[in-house]
Amino acid sequence: MMKTNRIALLLLAIFVFSGVAVYFKSCQTTSSQESVPQEEVTLNPTPDFNADSAYSFVEKQVSFGPRVPNTKAHKECAIWLVEKLKQLGCEVSTQDFVATTFDGKKLNATNIIGSINPTATKRILLTAHWDARSVADKDSVDKNRAIDAANDGGSGVGVLLELARSIQQAKTKPNVGVDIIFFDVEDVGEPEDFKGEHGQNSWCLGSQYWASHKHKENYTAYYGINLDMVGAKGAVFPHEGTSMQYAPMIVRNVWDIASRLGYSNLFIDADGGGLVDDHVPVNDVAKIQMIDIIELRPNDPKTFGAYHHTHQDNMSVIDKNTLKAVGQTVLTVLYQE
Repeated sequence: MMKTNRIALLLLAIFVFSGVAVYFKSCQTTSSQESVPQEEVTLNPTPDFNADSAYSFVEKQVSFGPRVPNTKAHKECAIWLVEKLKQLGCEVSTQDFVATTFDGKKLNATNIIGSINPTATKRILLTAHWDARSVADKDSVDKNRAIDAANDGGSGVGVLLELARSIQQAKTKPNVGVDIIFFDVEDVGEPEDFKGEHGQNSWCLGSQYWASHKHKENYTAYYGINLDMVGAKGAVFPHEGTSMQYAPMIVRNVWDIASRLGYSNLFIDADGGGLVDDHVPVNDVAKIQMIDIIELRPNDPKTFGAYHHTHQDNMSVIDKNTLKAVGQTVLTVLYQE
């Protein structure tokens, strides 16, 4: 009985030792596998985004004066935008409509659409608003005078025009069609001192109209990116809350590409608040996933910057480095499709 037990114990010891050895080897293998760095996918070659050119496009818009609907500046800028998109190789169409503001004013408005590679079935939608605010409701002087809207209006349009120019000049084109829409009457909501009830639908009238009356029947896009206030000095772009609600994977992809390009100081890995902007009706009504790249300063009482809705929103706030970061990021995103 004792001999039998010794043999059994010896066999058990051999079994345990073998198991430990196998386990230890397995752990070493797993550890070795985990320590091998994952190869980062190389970004497809992308044309260079010219910030000087983008800046000139912003400057040109401002030169017309405030692009407020029902004004000469608005009409002249619309004509220029249509012609410029045609020069840049886009198939161009417009949507003329009458918008009614929160206080009952009737505004003659125009959405402007430029399509690159219009026959492609996979499409990316890029948008910005081109109108200027008719009041400087956050300013201490001349509150009832329209603002230049260099950043809040001009910058997004300038970036998208330069993006179209970059694609036109490039030998290699992106593997997708691109639709650029300049939405009108985005910035016509209630002023800061409005005494009545504030409503979300008083803003973004152009995108609301387009979402219900698309420029092409049954139009859809793989996803969309809206640009708003993307040219100011010191701007930062956190993850906008409504974008994270509707299209978190698109946000993460764009911010990851921005980081790989060296722009993580602008495209910060932080959450911002949710906003009503042109991406909302595109998501809600048009049912196209769209994100918003917009300047937000979550820890600053002046969330959109000190210039916002004041006469300081002029060419002095525009920074070519910011235009470059946003433009190069969006252009690179397109070339990865």
